[in-house]
Order: sequence, then C-alpha cells, then structure tokens
Amino acid sequence: MVTADDKPTYRVIDNREEYLSAVEKIAAGEGPIAVDAERASGYRYSQRAYLIQVFRRGAGTFLFDPPAVGSFAELNEAIKSTEWVFHAASQDLDCLREVGLDPELIFDTELGARLAGLPRVGLGTVVESLLGVHLAKEHSAADWSTRPLPDSWLVYAALDVELLIDLRDAVAALLEEQGKSEIARQEFADVLTRIARPSSRGEGWRRLSGVHSVKGGRNLAVAKELWEARDAFARETDIAPGRLVPDSSLVAVAKALPANKRELAAIKEFTGRASRSELGRWWDAVEVGLAATELPSLRTPGGDTLPPVKAWSDRNPDADRRLKAAKAAMTELAEELTIPLENVLTPVVLREISWDAPDPLTEEGVAASLAQLGARPWQIEASAHIIHQAFVEAMQEPEQADETAS
Repeated sequence: MVTADDKPTYRVIDNREEYLSAVEKIAAGEGPIAVDAERASGYRYSQRAYLIQVFRRGAGTFLFDPPAVGSFAELNEAIKSTEWVFHAASQDLDCLREVGLDPELIFDTELGARLAGLPRVGLGTVVESLLGVHLAKEHSAADWSTRPLPDSWLVYAALDVELLIDLRDAVAALLEEQGKSEIARQEFADVLTRIARPSSRGEGWRRLSGVHSVKGGRNLAVAKELWEARDAFARETDIAPGRLVPDSSLVAVAKALPANKRELAAIKEFTGRASRSELGRWWDAVEVGLAATELPSLRTPGGDTLPPVKAWSDRNPDADRRLKAAKAAMTELAEELTIPLENVLTPVVLREISWDAPDPLTEEGVAASLAQLGARPWQIEASAHIIHQAFVEAMQEPEQADETAS
C-alpha cells in the first residue's frame, strides 16, 4: 500500500504547448494505453470530463484538464489504433468522444472480470484480488470541476490508470486460461459500437424519482412542468438538478397542487438551495401545469413494448411457459460458463424472443432471431440450441396436459 511519505506528486496539463509535448511522449511509448476520465456527476449538469488520465509504459502518466486543453484530436490521431484499456469503458466513452478521443480497440478490465467469473468487479476489489494492491477510492464521488484540484485527488486519479495495464494483463491471463478470450473480444467490440438509446423527446420528466407515486393527470402535468423548469435552469447554470431542488421536493409539490405562490412556499418538503431563491420560477411552472389542457398519459409511452412479465400468464400463456423454461436453461448455462446470466444473454433479448418466438420453431430460426435482437456470435452459438430445446419442451407441456385430461 502506498504511504503518504512515498506518494509521487502530479501536475495537471492545462495548456496546448504541454499537451502537444505529452502527445509526442505518449506516441513514443509502448504497448496498450490506460485511459480514465473523471466527471462531476452530482455536482454539474453536464457529463463532460474534467480530468483525463493517460498512462503508457515507456511514456509515463499524464493528467489533462479537458476544458483548458480543448480538442484532443492530435492525441487521438497518435493512439487511436492502439489498444486502450479502461475499467468500465461504457462510463467514459461518451465524455471522451466529446473532446475527440475515440478508440478503435479497447480492453475493459471491469467487463473482462465479469466474464472471468469474479464475484466483485469494482476497480479497487479487482486490483486487490489480482494484483495484491490496496487502491483507496475516497475521491471517486468528488467534484472534479474543482480548480485547482487537490494533490491527494491527483494521486488518486493517477493510480487509477497506472495499475490498469498490469490489471489488463492479469485479467487477460484469466480469460485465456478459461478459454474466453474470443468472448471478451466480441464483448469489448460491442461496447465500442453500442449506441445509447435516446430518451423519448419530452418524456425525460418520467425519470423523476418517485413520480410513480403521483396520481392524476393534473398532478403529473405539474410534475412535468417542474421537472422541465428545473432541467432548463440546471443546464443554464451547469449545476446538477438535484442540487438545486431534489426530486422528492418536486414530487411533493405535484401531489399538493398549491393554489398560489404562498402555498408553494409553505410546503415543508419543498427544499433545496434554489427552492426559495427561485420561487417565482417554480410557481410559473406550477401555473403552467395547473392550466394545461393536454394532460400527460398515466402510462409511460414507448419504452419496452412488452407487458410486465407477471401479466404474461394471462396475456400470452405460451410466451410465459417459453420464458420460464428458457430462463431456467440459461441459468444453468451461465453457471456452467461461470459468466453472469445477464452477460450470457441480456434479459430483454430473452424476453423478446420468448414473447415472439420464430415460426416455424427451429434452432436456425432461434439463431436468426437472436442475431436480429443484437446478440453477439458467441452468445448465439452458446444459447441458440438451449433456447430452442427449452421452447420445444415448454410447448409440449400443454399438449401432454390435454392428453392426460382426455
């Protein structure tokens, strides 16, 4: 464990001249490149990177200030074809792409650890398990938009990447030993190509925590207007919405339906740093909701087109039997492969193919449906036969029951 006396010091690169010099050094290094990014989630509205860490053997560790550096096009051009190593790449790719960093090949130690069957895959746990190094995570939820960044934060940020290459080698060895290297390759490639599904336009307010407890179209209209007013103000000030007024406060107002600004101010659950300083803003939103002529639907439009699984036995008994049989069979497969069930095949894919099974029901048809639903080749090869067999057996159950009854 690194002690306070032998911790190195780091400085942040915050100008183009030093940045371009760092690009040359990184390009001259050797082997994979470890990359990490720190955001200010919970503090800022944006999900931009406020610190980008890069480590490469033969080059060293580099900490960049993205707002100050600007475009990272030169660095991307120098290293884009090299393997980039992340821990949970899906969390960082969007903010890296915002500044021009877009890898062509990645190794994800978090996802690799999942595929290798490790029970816990947080960075600190995996590093300690495979490398024997204790990695403190006391600054993981810090406000990385802070300037200047404290020295202790910089040491924490640097360690996140300085250990990643060794961790990558350890995870790769585990995957190779278990015969899962090709599985990992396909999964890493999928992370790079996966496109985040955008939220339905105008329906972001439905993500309001606790909105499910708001009953009535008029109440939902007020909740919607309050959420949109807060979202606009948060974007304008680049402050996390919940730090202005928490979700619970908006829900409390939507339930209460205050008749005037005084009643709004009197709601004791209506708290937050901007609840009173921006009272006029919130009352304007409440008024719009109270006067709305088109009220929001009580049900979420779009989204998952399938009904809740608990309703399947009534609405589609055949699909219910298929899903139960396939899930049991896939659980056995996941245990055999020592890979979490959700990584062997995502639950939504299993539900989709169970609800609308291929007709005629053949193994080839199951494989084609899985491919259409986005399953990777290794997943199809491992599960198509098993799912087909489970579906066949599930469909035989009512036939056998009819024969017994007759």
